[in-house]
Amino acid sequence: MTLISTSLNSLGLVLLTHAVYSAHEHSLLPTTATLPLDITIELLTAVLLLCIGIVLASPDLKPINWSVWGGKLSREEHKAAVKAGDVTERDPYVQLDIRRGFLDIRGKRQEFADWDIMTGLPSYRTGY
Repeated sequence: MTLISTSLNSLGLVLLTHAVYSAHEHSLLPTTATLPLDITIELLTAVLLLCIGIVLASPDLKPINWSVWGGKLSREEHKAAVKAGDVTERDPYVQLDIRRGFLDIRGKRQEFADWDIMTGLPSYRTGY
């Protein structure tokens, strides 16, 4: 794969350089004609070859699950319970594991309104 990706990247880079140079030379001409089709096709071919070469040269993707590729740090059981906001020296990513989800504001508002009606205390809105 290394030879294929290197050759595709090299060919793509040469084509891209030539297409850019040709477009620059065309822009210096006194005519106001649009960019010729062969330069456009050469540019698109160069970009396609570069994309394929870069994808072939990239390393294998790792799984998204932290527990799969995180290693020993995440596989260890945490001995002490960690509260939100605490920072531990052992696991720098513990905050990502224990963070709160999105807060449901409308649900909390309804919960407070139900509590306010249930307690019968003076409401903060009416004042009595």
